[in-house]
Amino acid sequence: MKKITILSGKGGVGKSSITASLAVALSGQYNIICADCDVDAANLALAFGLKEKDFEKWEMITTNQKVRFDMDKCTSCRKCFESCYFNAILWENNKPELKEFGCEGCGVCQIVCPEDAITLVDVFNAKVGFGMTKNGFKVVSGQLGIGKSGSGKVVSVVKSLAEKEGQGAEIMLIDSAAGIGCPVIASVTGSDYVIVVTEPTPAGFSDMKRALSIVRHFNIPHSIIINKYDINKKLAMKIKEFAKNKKIKILTKIPYDKSFVDALVNFIPVIIWNPKMETIFNEIIEQLKGEIL
Repeated sequence: MKKITILSGKGGVGKSSITASLAVALSGQYNIICADCDVDAANLALAFGLKEKDFEKWEMITTNQKVRFDMDKCTSCRKCFESCYFNAILWENNKPELKEFGCEGCGVCQIVCPEDAITLVDVFNAKVGFGMTKNGFKVVSGQLGIGKSGSGKVVSVVKSLAEKEGQGAEIMLIDSAAGIGCPVIASVTGSDYVIVVTEPTPAGFSDMKRALSIVRHFNIPHSIIINKYDINKKLAMKIKEFAKNKKIKILTKIPYDKSFVDALVNFIPVIIWNPKMETIFNEIIEQLKGEIL
């Protein structure tokens, strides 16, 4: 199974919309599965019109731990309170009390407690599941709880579930989170190819370079898609010059088109909403055939 990750340094450049339409185009020629690895704000399924009820049974997973106090053993020595680097422990009525969103599960308080009154317990703070699109392929998705940590671990579980549910698939299309953080690194790790989506804005250009630094670190073959290239043709040309100097292939340039917004509002991939887009995405596939497919 070839793993193709689509990422962007900057959010809002059209990465998930492009992923959805590329998936539809690829599914006409290959057996594919999609993995939505933007676990802090998973929305790829929405682009296909999938709702919560359309997913198979969600599986709760744990990515972190938090402390539990045994008040029968606690002698109110305050060592846990004084040692907590994250200020996650309150001191109320001469007893420790855990803040709801404060604990990072580091375990320092457990180490310093002289009475063995603190234990670490698993926190089931995320869920993963999958649904079948109308186009005949599955989308695996993960959702990390609000205010919870461990997004990189959830991404790894999503990818593992996609491998399990995609047995026999030729391509796994991975929709990464924006930025260069933990979930992006987890998404890129193990990929066979990366497509970086950008837009011709100063932030888009700058963040694309940061994203590319991660891809190059892992020595993964990659290329660029310039979305909405005609909103600033001068800057789009600078991106092309940058790519040429770095010997990075430009897969395509996609013009600004309001049908992308209309398609997203109606939960339909733009390639279906506007059949004129088929040419663009079929050309991307032809380009990929020389690179990875």
